Order: sequence, then structure tokens, then C-alpha cells
Amino acid sequence: MSSASSYEIEEWIPRTTLGRLVKEGKITSIYQIYAANMPIMEPQIIDVLVPDLKHEILDISIVQKQTDAGEMSRFKVAVVVGNEDGLVGIGTAKARQLRFAINKAIENAKLNVIPVRRGCGSWECSCNRPHSVPFRVTGKSGSVEITLIPAPRGVGLVAGDTAKLVLKMAGIQDVRTRTKGETRTTLNFAKATYEALKKTYKFKLIGV
Repeated sequence: MSSASSYEIEEWIPRTTLGRLVKEGKITSIYQIYAANMPIMEPQIIDVLVPDLKHEILDISIVQKQTDAGEMSRFKVAVVVGNEDGLVGIGTAKARQLRFAINKAIENAKLNVIPVRRGCGSWECSCNRPHSVPFRVTGKSGSVEITLIPAPRGVGLVAGDTAKLVLKMAGIQDVRTRTKGETRTTLNFAKATYEALKKTYKFKLIGV
């Protein structure tokens, strides 16, 4: 699904300095924001700079809360967004109506979009194309831990369905994985994968 329409972008009134710089065209790339280490606090910034962003629903559940008026049920939604080319984000939200929960989760995921460094870190390949992770990285969330291991071209995504969706949205085409913990917990599995991908930019590669 595509992001906000041009009409919605035109109607957007930025609330932050970064938002104003983006709308005025003074910042034209999301990587300028990452280089300056500036927090993204408005989802419209992503709509402008990454118009080809896609989203997929990771999980939908119903949560119940006891109130004075009785038991209230709400939908809890987890989504992943990405451009399948080095950007990915995860977000969650709750709402009484499913549509509102999905829309809010997408907005929250946009605020969490991170850059993913890709490469060819497998000694079996060395094609120097950005199809895998550049080196081994590990992410953890709750009881779930996942290690992403560089793989040669053609291997594909050797991972569970949840991790596979996050990796695909990030633009990773080939990778092997090792997991620990309760991987049936969808959100923790997705977050662990996200945390592993985040680490691809925490380490400086020699010659990069």
C-alpha cells in the first residue's frame, strides 16, 4: 500500500523544525537526517522522503481492559514498513476499531524507520553486491534472540515467517539465521530482527 497522497502532504502543517525543512525542500533525503542524527517525530516526513514505502501487518490481537463500565476490548496491531531497499521500521498501536489501530501502527512504524546497511559478507560469495548483511549481527527482544548470518546469493531468506517479512521489507535477499527463545511470540520475534538490522549501522566497515 502506498503512503500519504499528495493532497495530504500539501495540507500537512509541520510541527517541528525538521518537518518544516523537509516541506520547504531544504532536506531532500532521509539519509541527511540520519547523518545529522535528528529524531523523526512526524510520519509525514517519511511520506515526503520515502514515497515508495510499503507496509505489511505482522500481527492482530484483541486485548481486554476492565473499566467501571465493564470490560472493554481493543485491537492491538503490529506492522512493518519498508521500501525493500535499505529502510525498515516496526510499529504497534491499539484502538477500538481495527482500521484506526492499523493506521496508527503504520504511523508509529514510520517514526521508527532505520537505515539498514547491506552487503555481501559471505566468504562463499564475495560478489560485492548488497544482497545480504555485511557481517553477523544479533538482536534481542524479550526472550527472543536472532542472529543474522551473511549468506551467498541464491540462498534466500532462511528464517521464520515473521523475520522473513521484516528482512524482505529491509531489502535483504539472502541470509541465514539462528534463533533462541519463544519465536512464536510474533512481536518479540519481529523486534529482535529489527534490532539486529539496526546494528548493521552501529559498526564502521574498513574502507567504507
